[in-house]
Amino acid sequence: APHHFHSETFLEGRGLILEGMLAIKANIREENFMAVRETLGRILHTLQDFYSHSNWVELGKKEPYINLIRPDLPLENLAVNTPTCRDCDSETCPNPILPDILREKKLTSGYFGVYSSIKPHKCSHGGDDDLTSTAVPRGGISKDDRRSDNVALQEAAVKIATAASLQLLEDIRSAAGDRDFLMMGIARSSVLCFVIDTTGSMSDDIEEARSVVNEIIDSKKGTQDEPSEYILVPFNDPFGPLIRTTDPEKMKTEIAKLKANGGGDEPEMCLSGLQLALTGAPSSSEIFVFTDALAKDIALKDTIFALIRSTKSTVSFFLTAVFKRRRRSVKAASFKDYQDLALASGGQAIQVSKAQLSQATDIILDTSTSALVTILQRARNSGSEEIIPFLLDESLKKVTVYITGKSITFTLTNPAVSQNQNEANGKLGTIQTVGNLWRIRLNTDKQSGTWQINIKS
Repeated sequence: APHHFHSETFLEGRGLILEGMLAIKANIREENFMAVRETLGRILHTLQDFYSHSNWVELGKKEPYINLIRPDLPLENLAVNTPTCRDCDSETCPNPILPDILREKKLTSGYFGVYSSIKPHKCSHGGDDDLTSTAVPRGGISKDDRRSDNVALQEAAVKIATAASLQLLEDIRSAAGDRDFLMMGIARSSVLCFVIDTTGSMSDDIEEARSVVNEIIDSKKGTQDEPSEYILVPFNDPFGPLIRTTDPEKMKTEIAKLKANGGGDEPEMCLSGLQLALTGAPSSSEIFVFTDALAKDIALKDTIFALIRSTKSTVSFFLTAVFKRRRRSVKAASFKDYQDLALASGGQAIQVSKAQLSQATDIILDTSTSALVTILQRARNSGSEEIIPFLLDESLKKVTVYITGKSITFTLTNPAVSQNQNEANGKLGTIQTVGNLWRIRLNTDKQSGTWQINIKS
């Protein structure tokens, strides 16, 4: 219960947050950043649950409860030994908190029972899994889900929980300093890594790849996404070395030195270069791979999967070749291998021509920001039709849909309107295509509600 502030466990829940903050700061000093991220995830969950599971927003509060992250401030006006909710005998009760509790600004949270419905005369959490919600007073005050009767309260809880999370992060940043805070790896672009094929077949493509990389570096200067470090891993036969620097201009100089030579025995050592990047870069790095060949070292695929899972890094592949031949054996490489790895990491596998690589730059920049949140990612089998539903709410901004594949047709539908792949500027958004990638930027006035996309290929 304390991990979720159920059953008025305010002192215990705050204790978990404060203990976690102390552990985070200690682990930062020891440079144990994996432990930092694990603990941070737990205490942010607990902190955010306070606003969803308590009556903080019902009391009219507009700002975070700073006392939750300040050990020197007491938790005040708790609703001890007093009823807190009226009975709700229907499925919709907008605000069941008793008037006396609201007037006296007393703090309560919902009781939750998985095995028992027993509780005092208090509010319940609510929902099908909470047995206490069937005992008087029935109903619940949870704002985890958005319902027709709690829209305003749920939006307010999301807003304050977001502000509270930033408040906690700022406290940790003040204690740790900017460098160690960035090394925690909670921003996707804390380290930017480029894995570039320098074999002879890339002679026509490497200049375009260099231009795109330079644009990525320049686009991040002076922004919240400016990396704390840059890494370059060229791969040929052999691959490497790994080059790292904190200076963006030095990284551009190193990239300018790259020359295409050797190779010629496609496939190439792409996964070996990627393995060096994943083991040499800190967790949660952003890795871009540029090549025109399949992977000679496909035996490393399972190793790459394991490294992606353990490092939580994002890998995107940009391929400047069309692979027409089919896999000749289970051990032979194919473009699908790159797609599998990109999907596992939350990245993209974009297949473009040399001329299209520069056109793909803005799409590359789209997927390279710390503000990016993935709502849904799905793999599907070609040769079939599939309908994929997804839900968007008002808290999401600048929603973008990406679809990769060949010979695709699709129809995007919101609750009232549809748009297909042939409508570049339609009622729902703007569609751009480059290589095997479709990007749909949704219009800002039509984002909320239940959507679906019907895809055929």
